[in-house]
Amino acid sequence: GVLDAATADAIVAACDRVVAGRFDGQFLTDMIQGGAGTSLNMNANEVIANVALETLGHQKVDYQYFHPNNHVSCSQSTNDAYPTAFRIALNNKLVGYREALGALAAKGAEFRSVLKMGRTQLQDAVPVSMGDEFHAFATNLREELLRIDDSRRLISEINMGATTIGTGVNTPPGYAGLVTQYLRQVTGLDLLLAGGLIEATCDTGAYVQLSGVLKCTAVKLSKICNDLRLLSSGPRCGINEINLPALQPGSSIMPGKVNPVVPEVANQTAFYIIGADLTVTMAADASQLQLNVMEPVISFALFTSISYLTNVCDTLREKCVVGITANAEHAAVLVHNSIGIVTQLNPVLGYETSAGIAKEAPTASAAPASAGKRWRLASRVRAANATRRFPISYPSTYHCL
Repeated sequence: GVLDAATADAIVAACDRVVAGRFDGQFLTDMIQGGAGTSLNMNANEVIANVALETLGHQKVDYQYFHPNNHVSCSQSTNDAYPTAFRIALNNKLVGYREALGALAAKGAEFRSVLKMGRTQLQDAVPVSMGDEFHAFATNLREELLRIDDSRRLISEINMGATTIGTGVNTPPGYAGLVTQYLRQVTGLDLLLAGGLIEATCDTGAYVQLSGVLKCTAVKLSKICNDLRLLSSGPRCGINEINLPALQPGSSIMPGKVNPVVPEVANQTAFYIIGADLTVTMAADASQLQLNVMEPVISFALFTSISYLTNVCDTLREKCVVGITANAEHAAVLVHNSIGIVTQLNPVLGYETSAGIAKEAPTASAAPASAGKRWRLASRVRAANATRRFPISYPSTYHCL
């Protein structure tokens, strides 16, 4: 009720045209700017005012009819309008990112029956299902989806109506609650008015938490890609348990060489996200007294990180993960030639005796002549197990030895 209906309707109509993208070229300010976002806020106010003026037949900058501050920014300040718009946009961007991240979790079932060697410190450990290995990758990322949901709840708390430093100066009574109610309807988001508007105006902790989640996701994604590169290494002189889709010739001089370029892209993207998290951390730390003027670089870092992570997750899924195949026979040979199965003897014979048996095992290079020894080793496992009151349950893959 502070503005008359005709003025309010003209501003609303102008805003609708701006939101539709008709005037994107009129937003000329850099995302990284001084003044806590005042440049961008006033850029928007001026565009909206001039669109309203032209729509009703007035000249541009004839601000006696529609003024950027007095009318468009009525009952508002950059201190509340900028962070509120920022948080709404972050919520919307996280929807697409969440979908891209969740779509990586689809390869475990396909490789469930593939036996392979598990490794610790790059050394043979014990046999494991390749399906379980890929299921672990998926679980690793699904955990971050839960953290994203937690972060979205935090950034859904807004300070609209706080105006300057959270005092609510120049707003009519009840404005903050009313504008939050309307924003919930317009955006479809579960927005909440902050309990303490002064605290909410200077605090950027929610951004730090979100950035930390993005960094954690990037680190996990990079680790998974490191594993994919190791598992596909070779192909003749490496592990070579899986094949990654071949996207391009891998060398300008070595014929036939194919590189794991998509995991490498994901690695590099993760490095960028880790650096952006440091930017957000330092910008949040730079808050002074009642306002954090560094919020523009926080918004730039978070928007960029979410966009990059969304894109790289889509790329990794479409150009790498869905096309991965398993070298099941080769993986089984590695298991059969490994001393890792001796670990199953520990509960029966003890560590020292099992270690002595492991020393009897032939090396992989002696494999053709070692079938008898491999059989004796497996037989000792079965014989020892048969003497136990409560036999140890082994996966069926061990009995094939």
